[in-house]
Amino acid sequence: MTSAVGARSGKPRYLQIADDIEEQIKSGRLAPAEEVPSETALMERYGVSSGTVRKAIAQLRTCGLVETFQGKGSFVKSRPLVTRKSSDRFRRSHRRAGKAAYIAESEQAGVKPSVKVLSIGPVTAPLEIAERLGVGRDDKVLARRRLYFSDGTPTEEATSYLPWQVARDIPELFEENPGGGGIYARLEEHGHELSEYIETVRARLSTKQEASALGLSPGSVVIHLTRNAETTAGQVVEVCDTIMAADQFVLDYRIPAGD
Repeated sequence: MTSAVGARSGKPRYLQIADDIEEQIKSGRLAPAEEVPSETALMERYGVSSGTVRKAIAQLRTCGLVETFQGKGSFVKSRPLVTRKSSDRFRRSHRRAGKAAYIAESEQAGVKPSVKVLSIGPVTAPLEIAERLGVGRDDKVLARRRLYFSDGTPTEEATSYLPWQVARDIPELFEENPGGGGIYARLEEHGHELSEYIETVRARLSTKQEASALGLSPGSVVIHLTRNAETTAGQVVEVCDTIMAADQFVLDYRIPAGD
């Protein structure tokens, strides 16, 4: 049976189909975690080729509405989005409560956070990182690389780079678990009082390595966020280079209206 969905919309057929399935998801006719009809079923329903159906499902993945598992099919997403609020996530009150930013915001979203430390050790500073830290391009820095999970699903890979002259005097920074409140709490305990965080945010297609690490479909969109942590003395004591699954996060920024 051929569907007449979107016959007069002027949109490409795959977008018409994606819009129709999106409406079914938002109306509840396709429930969270429910399987989307198979490729064959959708081809028959809409009278289109397999390529058109695949493009429609890819569009829904890009919008963060479905996820596809090899050999199993596509399913409506059921995990809540994690909201990163710039005005809240780096509050000292979270660190005093023993919670790093990722832990605090994940709990607020109702998901169970966990982290896997991939590596800790000295590296030569990459060019952009060296410029942000204000060190030489060949200078040694401490790199802490982690993979973050929400309800057991990888959502974010981050590497923190710290000037060696700062990190070498803080032994906890070389441990997998730096202690309650994370590395920012340890920095402040050692006299590096933080004053502001400056973030650069880009959206781009994932690399093969990034898609594999985060369990994404090839070519999925990721958020590339790079953050400077600056002290009251004007020193950047950490640069965090982060790759995030774009369909798992909402970035919430509070911006004052100045003169």
